[in-house]
Amino acid sequence: MRRQEMIDTFHERLHSWNQEIDKLEAKADVASAHAKAEYRETIEHLRARKAQAKTRIDELQDASDEAWDEIKQGAEQALGSLKSAYDSAKQKF
Repeated sequence: MRRQEMIDTFHERLHSWNQEIDKLEAKADVASAHAKAEYRETIEHLRARKAQAKTRIDELQDASDEAWDEIKQGAEQALGSLKSAYDSAKQKF
């Protein structure tokens, strides 16, 4: 896969995760007060993970050829971490 295609794919995945987080937020809006607090905490955690992933993906845009593989691996790990956090949140709620 070419460099820009990889970056575009990462951005698409990030967008997809953002939609999933928005769905959790919609559930939080109608939850009881206690559950709402748990949802909000989880959503904040997910948004922080998403921000980390976005930072890594954005770094790919300007990465030199020498740094590409290392930064790409960091972006993949950040997306994987976001997925794991989301899966954990989804099971919890």
